[in-house]
Amino acid sequence: MARGSEPGARPRPAYTRAYVAVQNGCDHACTFCVIPQGRGESRSLPVAEVLREVENHLARGAGEVVLTGVDLTSWGHDLPGSPRLGALVRAVLDAFPALARLRLSSLDGVEIDGELLDLLAGEARVMPQVHLSLQHGDDLILKRMKRRHLRGDAVDLVARLRERRPEIAFGADLIAGFPTEDAAAHRANLSLIAELGLVHLHVFPYSPRGGTPAARMPQVAPALIRERAAELRAEGERVRGEWLAGLLGKTLRVLAERDGTGHAENFARVRLGPDSQPGTIVTIIPNSLQRTTSDRGLLA
Repeated sequence: MARGSEPGARPRPAYTRAYVAVQNGCDHACTFCVIPQGRGESRSLPVAEVLREVENHLARGAGEVVLTGVDLTSWGHDLPGSPRLGALVRAVLDAFPALARLRLSSLDGVEIDGELLDLLAGEARVMPQVHLSLQHGDDLILKRMKRRHLRGDAVDLVARLRERRPEIAFGADLIAGFPTEDAAAHRANLSLIAELGLVHLHVFPYSPRGGTPAARMPQVAPALIRERAAELRAEGERVRGEWLAGLLGKTLRVLAERDGTGHAENFARVRLGPDSQPGTIVTIIPNSLQRTTSDRGLLA
């Protein structure tokens, strides 16, 4: 199998980041989710097919590949020998030594295998950014969601990865106003953002899905859900702002994109300017935070 174009033959990219869906469906039964009914059981793309897709994207000029899935860390459970996601990541890296940047979409922390943990912690070509499917920071709510982790599991995972790779950036999905969430549970959810240093945050106000167990639980008032979601987002912005300020004066390697911005290895978004060449890696030392894309610097 060919492993990319000859030097000098790289085409002008139609895009800079390629997404490869290696998994679909879900075998779990979170009480708020309808994905298993809609997408069925977990299905994995075999390694050979993943490599073929990655090769096609690299030949078209992609500067970064992102492996995605509905439940990405369950990849391989349905394949012969039940390989784990770490084995797939290693296969991609070994097959394409010229691939400079490999990123992963949302991960379920309890399914991160040993090889994947080592790659996240120590492989330079695996980007230092982890987005965790946490959903909440309160143990009782997590149990009512039928999640397979508790708060302490998330805290431990983040600490282990950060100890081995201090520059790693963490993001997470959090749900505001899950049924039965009281003020104490909301505070636990809110405090998780700062405790884990979550700088890429996705907040989802809970809304009931017909036929799910959560829809039959005691509901939180919609106005209170919106209020709590706003508090989570505000805390996320505060923590993110502190993180971005800490990147000022530091060297960042940024993949230039077509709109004059780009993303650093830790997924901080950076304004590069109209003269940047899409698909190239630009090394910069940002000295300012920007609220718009009109000036060069980190984008808040």
